Amino acid sequence: MVTLNHYLFVSGLLFTLGLTGVMLRRSLIIIFMSLEMMLSAANLSLVAFSRFNLVDGLPNYNGQAFVFFIITVAAAEVAVGLAIIVALFRARRTTNVDDITAMKY
Repeated sequence: MVTLNHYLFVSGLLFTLGLTGVMLRRSLIIIFMSLEMMLSAANLSLVAFSRFNLVDGLPNYNGQAFVFFIITVAAAEVAVGLAIIVALFRARRTTNVDDITAMKY
């Protein structure tokens, strides 16, 4: 039987992998994907807490509704973030963080 601890362990593992990717990688695209992985880890823990928090024998769906709004904001973040990455690549011909030191061209 899968318990809340199993979900929290997987969520913590995903968050740790995402944080490691943000800290160690130098490509903007990899950093962006790692940030999305961290958001997914937070969403997983919210859904797990929502599922295992029973009110009168039924799951409390407040956390799952909150996850819906987080996914909506993340989709907008992806659109804006990828547009910025594409603009930086067109201007500098690189997505390496070390090569992009100033916003000025």
